[in-house]
Amino acid sequence: MKDYYEMLGVARDATEADIKKAFRQLAMKYHPDRNPDNKEAEDTFKAINEAYSCLIDPEKRANYDRFGTAEGIGAGYSPFGTGFGDVFDDIFGDFFGTFTGRRRTRPTKGNDLRYDLEITLMEAAFGSEKVIEIPRWEHCSE
Repeated sequence: MKDYYEMLGVARDATEADIKKAFRQLAMKYHPDRNPDNKEAEDTFKAINEAYSCLIDPEKRANYDRFGTAEGIGAGYSPFGTGFGDVFDDIFGDFFGTFTGRRRTRPTKGNDLRYDLEITLMEAAFGSEKVIEIPRWEHCSE
């Protein structure tokens, strides 16, 4: 079974920035243009693209973390198919955006919020309402 975190050389609690940084380094190292006629480098490049596309998407990453497998998530994945441009936009968008004077305006996605709540069997069977508070940081426009 493939361990996407191990493939990119990042910890399981790595931030989006950590994942992007690791991917950029590996993509530059194993890119087919830098390694012509090297099948092993090409296969590694495809594998790290698959890992990156899973770990950079919060929903796919949550499923991968939850179930320990990417089956169903990356089924039929082709690094040169749909969505490959998004991978390179994520990598090089910031870099080229500085030269064109254009910056990405979409917000950066954060981690999922999680809250463990204990309930009784009766509450599970018949339902109940509970108020919870989850502290979190938000960017404000001020």
